[in-house]
Amino acid sequence: MEIATIAPAGRQMIESYGGGGFQVSGQRFTGSVIVGASETHSWPVTDFGAVSMESLTPVFKLDPRPDLLLIGCGSDMAIPDPALRAALKDRGVALETMASGAACRTYNVLVGEERHVAAALIAVE
Repeated sequence: MEIATIAPAGRQMIESYGGGGFQVSGQRFTGSVIVGASETHSWPVTDFGAVSMESLTPVFKLDPRPDLLLIGCGSDMAIPDPALRAALKDRGVALETMASGAACRTYNVLVGEERHVAAALIAVE
């Protein structure tokens, strides 16, 4: 599914999702990804149940460090473990979960507003 984007200078935008991957700022990624303002990394998570602080380690290496993390849960929204939400909050990161398509669109809106946001996105077909 393609997404209309207007990217602020130097910021990555998610251009499409589906088919088992994502198109981010002109580059196709197969599988799940973590997208930050200036970089995208492959992410080995394929199921929301595997999301953990350990799996989210790359988020804390992003520059700028996000103060909001969107997790795209795949085809459907899922509710995170309260311990995960608390652990992220302790590190200064708010958490929102939603279906991956909604997370892609929300990420683009927030990047357009020049917010410090990252998205951890589980790939969908």
